[in-house]
Amino acid sequence: MYTLNFSATNKAALYQELLPQIRSIIADEPNLTANLANTAAVLKEAFGWLWIGFYLVDGSNNTLVLGPFQGPLACTRIPHGRGVCGQAWATGETIVVADVHAHPDHVACSSLSQSEIVVPLYDGNGNCIGVLDADAAQTAQFDETDAEYLGELARILQPLFDRQAV
Repeated sequence: MYTLNFSATNKAALYQELLPQIRSIIADEPNLTANLANTAAVLKEAFGWLWIGFYLVDGSNNTLVLGPFQGPLACTRIPHGRGVCGQAWATGETIVVADVHAHPDHVACSSLSQSEIVVPLYDGNGNCIGVLDADAAQTAQFDETDAEYLGELARILQPLFDRQAV
């Protein structure tokens, strides 16, 4: 059994405490779903965001399909280039949205979502294989600190995608 330990009072320090713990949790588990589910659970518990989870590329129909997550009911499929998730997938860049209602082509999976961050996920060959998506019930919840550390988390997760086909 694994117990989370976090005591930091600022966001950067909290990420610095959590990322090694996530690395430890996923180190010996070969199952992709289990690792992504636990990663989402750790982030949800630590930050209390409205929604945190993963969308993975389904190449057969050029969509992102819902993967492990924590939070309210979510959209099941998001087309390439649509919404914040589809745009991050298409551009390969992290997108931070302070107010989802002001973002062009936002896909509203929950009316409670007010801000969002989406980080592309890559395999070892540089292929975008999905995105990490987080939503908050407050505007301007995410910033460059989140982008930096969630980007680092994406790099920690990358070997998972090489070990197991998505």
